[in-house]
Amino acid sequence: MDHLCETDGKRHIHLDPDSCGSGTGWVFVIVAAPTGVVYQNQSGGHSCAQYEQEGYLVPLFGSGLDEELKEIFIGELRGWGMRGQEWTVDLLERLRTAVSSFAVYGSGRHDELHPTALVLDESRLPEAAEAWIPVVSPDGPGVLVWENSD
Repeated sequence: MDHLCETDGKRHIHLDPDSCGSGTGWVFVIVAAPTGVVYQNQSGGHSCAQYEQEGYLVPLFGSGLDEELKEIFIGELRGWGMRGQEWTVDLLERLRTAVSSFAVYGSGRHDELHPTALVLDESRLPEAAEAWIPVVSPDGPGVLVWENSD
């Protein structure tokens, strides 16, 4: 459900608020931009935190897109996210690889004929949590989001 927030005048969209997308493997990129639309996603594994980003939503399509991310956050980290934690070298490399496997077809600012891979935004790594990974997209900074495991 989305609503117009009276305190900031922006439209707030809650991604999958009733879990009707549960188990479908949805993955989006929220590209940061002054759109007046704020997307919120439940993230952080068992902490069930609500993170938000103003911008525009880019859906990523394919089957099993979130599998490697689930392996990292549910399998390795047991659903406890990582926000503010120190990443091991091995886990960080796995995250880089998982993020770079996502490509954005087309861009709002460029005439691109081939998809561009996302890049883990390591300058914002302390923000990373399950279902909320800072990335650099062809259009600039954003976050990679998917269904939280709780």
